[in-house]
Parts: sequence; C-alpha cells; structure tokens
Amino acid sequence: MNFITLLLWAGCVLGLITRSLAQPVSPNVILILADDLGWADLGCYGNAFNETPHIDRLARQGLRFTQFYAGPVCSPTRTNLQSGQDQARFGITQHIPGHIRPFARLADPVVPRQLPLAVETFAERLAAVGYQTGYFGKWHLGGTGFGPAQQGWQTVIECQGNTQPPAVTGSSSTRRTADFLTEKAVEFITTKRSRPFLLQVSHFAVHIPLSTTPELLKKYSGKPPAPGYPSNPAYAGLLEELDESVGRIVEAVDRAGLAENTLVFFLSDNGGIEHEQSGRLVTSNLPLRGEKGTLYEGGVRIPAIARWPGKIAAGGVAATPAITHDLYPTLVEIARATLPTSQPQDGLSLAPLLRNPAATLARDTLFWHLPHYHHSTPASALRRGDWKLIEFFEDNSLQLYDLAKDPAEQINLAAREPARAAELRAALAAWRGRVGARLPVPNPNYDAARASELGRAGKGKGDEL
Repeated sequence: MNFITLLLWAGCVLGLITRSLAQPVSPNVILILADDLGWADLGCYGNAFNETPHIDRLARQGLRFTQFYAGPVCSPTRTNLQSGQDQARFGITQHIPGHIRPFARLADPVVPRQLPLAVETFAERLAAVGYQTGYFGKWHLGGTGFGPAQQGWQTVIECQGNTQPPAVTGSSSTRRTADFLTEKAVEFITTKRSRPFLLQVSHFAVHIPLSTTPELLKKYSGKPPAPGYPSNPAYAGLLEELDESVGRIVEAVDRAGLAENTLVFFLSDNGGIEHEQSGRLVTSNLPLRGEKGTLYEGGVRIPAIARWPGKIAAGGVAATPAITHDLYPTLVEIARATLPTSQPQDGLSLAPLLRNPAATLARDTLFWHLPHYHHSTPASALRRGDWKLIEFFEDNSLQLYDLAKDPAEQINLAAREPARAAELRAALAAWRGRVGARLPVPNPNYDAARASELGRAGKGKGDEL
C-alpha cells in the first residue's frame, strides 16, 4: 500500500467514525405500569404512611407530573397506551370482559373481548426501526391469539395476580409476582443492552385481592397509621414490593451504564380503588374525589414520573394536563420512528414537557367515556382548561367544577354557569360522535329494588372490581 492509498484509506475510516459519532444513538425505553395505584399513594405525592423510597428517588432524579390522567379502569387505559387512540373508538370502555347490573336503569354497551390486531401498537412502530421489545406482566387486552406477542412484543411473559405458581416461574415454589417480573426485566436489560430496546413491565400490584409478604405485613401492622388515611398494612406492603421492583430495574439500567440513554416512565393505569364492592377500605385518593371506576379526579388522575438523565432535568414538576394517550406519540418521537398513517392518533407528544416542565401542549380539552356501572353510574366527562364537566346518563344531570379553585370537586357550578355547562355538554356530545362512542340504553329489565345487583358480562381473564 503506497502512501497516497494509505492516506485515502485513513480518510475514509475517519469519515466513517465521524459520521458514526455524529449519529445519535436511539434511546432505550422502559415503561413501568402499576395497577390501581392512586394519585395520593406515593411519598413523592405527599403520602405519610406508605414507604416508596425508590419511586420517590425516581421523581427527584426526573420529572413528576401533577395533572396526568388515565382511563377510569384497567383495559381502557391499556387500550389507549398501546394504540395512541381513545378507548371509546374500540368500545373498550370497561375492563374486559366487564361486569353488568342486570336490573339497573340503563343497559350498558357490550365490551369487546380484545384490542383488534389491526391496531399498530407503539411496540410495532419501534420494532420497525430496530428496537428489541419485551413485555412482562398483565396485558388485559385479549386472550389467546390477541396477546402482546401478536402486537409487536417479541419477548413476552404474560401473567396476572400477586403470586405466581411454579408452572409460570419455573421455580420449586410460589413466587411473588413483583419479584418475578423484576427478575425477568433485569435479565432483559442485561442481555439486550447492546442495541436499543423497549421494555414494558406491567405489574399487578397494587390490585386487589391484597396480599404481601409476612415480613412486610408485620412491618406495616406495627406502624402507627397516618391521620386521615386508611393506612392498610397489606396495601402498604404490596406497594413496597412494587417500589422495590422499580428500584431494581433502575439500578440495572445504571449498572449497565445505560442511564443517560434510557427513558424510564412510571405511571398507573387508573386512580386508586378506595373500597372493594364489599365496602372494605383499600386506600384513599384524598384530597381528590372519587376512585377507580368513576370520572371524578380520584378515578382518572394518576401518578406519573419520567427519568432520563441529561435529557430531563432532575427535580422537575409539570402541571400541564397530560394523558396516557400521549405516551404513544412520545415514544415514537424519541425513538425516531414514524406514526402510522393507517390509524388516527388522539394523543400528543410529551417531548416538550420532558425538555421543559413549564411548556404547554397544543390542546385544551381532554375527554373520558364510561358508559357503564362501576363505582358510579354511566357517564362521560371532559376537561377544558380548568373546567371539568361530567354528564350522567341515568338522569341527564350535569356536574361542573372549576379545578383551579376546587380540585376536590365539591362545588357543582352547573346551575350557576348554565351557558358554560351547555357549551361543554355540546362539545362532549360532538366528541362522542367523532370517535363513535357507544351509549347505554334504557333497560327493559329495570327493577328499582334490584338495581344494585351485580352480574358479570362473562367469565374470563381480567375479571375485576
């Protein structure tokens, strides 16, 4: 090789290296989804009984949202997360398969049993640009043939419940689900670290029936209760298991040297369940009103935290309203993938908020649709600016709240603000028309004496309260 050839060769190598260094590396994404975790349950949101040091540290290292929303129950939120579309477009406005009140005033719509396979999930969009994808935990969007493996998730372990039998875990005894899922998540991070990956860990915690380890139950049973909070030892122990999982997953990212190239997003699938159908207390969403299965703030406002060192400033707080639909376009944007042209998108990218917590989004209205009996009666709702309207279908009544002055939704302003209430009601009806929302109808079997009786739409994976 002569000198000129050597120089040319060296120049080509240097150019390739320079272009490689200039080309940004696609970030890893880890989405950790809690089940039924309330807005007021974490230490970083003000809880004085539950101990969540790892999640609290995540908030200190990243961005904490104070007005982040989800659907009012499980499957609807999982639908809009995976699809980027409002769940009302699919009719998945209740958990799958749902339950019914056979003698109630209204007959609510039948809930489809699965998310259509035609939907392109964010996992499919990221896999198309080279991401390795892994899904561990609760799916609740369909049974055999409609699971995460059919929706773009390449490595899948699907399970529910707060314990797992040996047949699932491959061990000799029953294991705690949070511990099992965490082990699999850490293994995924370790083995997939050489290329961009997308990981979703969907915990069953803190869903009922409540259980925890004997050690944690003893710990919280001996702890003085916090004033004004149920301080349920089993709930606190189960939440600590979830918190420990978050800590181990984040530690695995840091240990692998991936922290500055990994977005970790932690959130819940709906508000906390304050009481079981039996009336037994679980948690409290105070100062917010309502619980899972309602359209009050306690049912739809959730904890949400994002960490990405070097990209998200530590200790930030974002008060701009956001919703779980927004995760799809956010993840697609940061992965430098493209949104599908074959389906609508109802969310907006949260990238501006990740860069600047004081930023706003080009949207002024959020919508919810719960045409079912759960912990409330069938209703729709919207939030426009600080105004929140709830329309109840049994009696066509309206409730209007100014969340800036009344976040606890105690003062119904519908009678004092009739023009505003009418305007928002019309906007809500127009939205239902745009997305094809299904409505309840008068029930020919209505029996006032039996209206509260609970039935099930069918037995299947995901029955819940």
